[in-house]
Amino acid sequence: MRQRALAFLTAMAAALALVIFLPATPASAAACASGWSASAVYTGGATASYNGRNWSAKWWTQGEAPGTSDVWADQGGCDGSSPGGGSGTSCDYPAWAAGRSYVAGDIVRYTDGRLYRAEHDNPGYDPVISTWYWEPYTCTGGPTEPPPSGSFVVSESQFNQMFPSRNSFYTYSGLTAALSAYPGFANTGSDTVKRQEAAAFLANVSHETGGLVHIVEQNTANYPHYCDASQPYGCPAGQAAYYGRGPIQLSWNFNYKAAGDALGIDLLRNPNLVQTDAAVAWKTALWYWNTQTGPGTMTPHNAMVNGRGFGETIRSINGSIECNGGNPGQVQSRINNYQRFTQILGTTPGSNMSC
Repeated sequence: MRQRALAFLTAMAAALALVIFLPATPASAAACASGWSASAVYTGGATASYNGRNWSAKWWTQGEAPGTSDVWADQGGCDGSSPGGGSGTSCDYPAWAAGRSYVAGDIVRYTDGRLYRAEHDNPGYDPVISTWYWEPYTCTGGPTEPPPSGSFVVSESQFNQMFPSRNSFYTYSGLTAALSAYPGFANTGSDTVKRQEAAAFLANVSHETGGLVHIVEQNTANYPHYCDASQPYGCPAGQAAYYGRGPIQLSWNFNYKAAGDALGIDLLRNPNLVQTDAAVAWKTALWYWNTQTGPGTMTPHNAMVNGRGFGETIRSINGSIECNGGNPGQVQSRINNYQRFTQILGTTPGSNMSC
């Protein structure tokens, strides 16, 4: 009898141990809210799902991915198969951040709502600045990507009207072919802003080239001055090889090097491409417009899309010589071009036209 009682107690103890150490059944995860979008605006209290978790916005936000900013409060895990989706496992890629280093293969969501994949390592270049570093990426199994924007806001007939005496080198097809390298150009903001940016760019290059007449700098005496021998790469094409060329009159060995690196073309050793290949020539002008601040504080592209006005583009291109009363005649020449081109494009020039 005693042996039976001991056996019974032993069995009961084993059963209790099993119950004690069995893991608790997890509670059902909450349904996921709609997936977070970099292009959407969220106000305080708005919810979104990201990377398998629900998040609540504390205040107004746009483009700040949940988990990367204090604006979002973590509301816990969610069930991605529930209505609303947003599990973050398919197309909820992090928002692009300026100045953050990326490696080839990284995928980000830009402020235009589109996805981009890094083709080459870069220190945080804007995804719409150069197709050398980024390429558009289409995600399957998630929200549909926004449709591509329309064609260039300047038609070929308008282009010909702007430049009736242009050199045949400066072809409209060369310009439109170059646009693929900088998809944000004249394709950001409202239709008015798009037309204003196109007019501002063409007005400045018209001034630089005498109405798209000159391909190379006319003052040959300046040619030997554009070699900065202190650069580690020097001037492999020759000391006098980096004179002004193309729509923006690209000059100096360091600019040829930087533009070539951004475009994936060795312009340091082949600067003549800027005067023999129309698409390359236009790309160097767009490179400067979209990426360089020059003597200004912002790129000409940013000046136009952020409401700083045409005058700020002059400052970014040649402000140290022309602005602040330096050469009002040259400034007025650029303004006259801009006003004429905006009229051709059927839009208004806006404010802040002078520098």
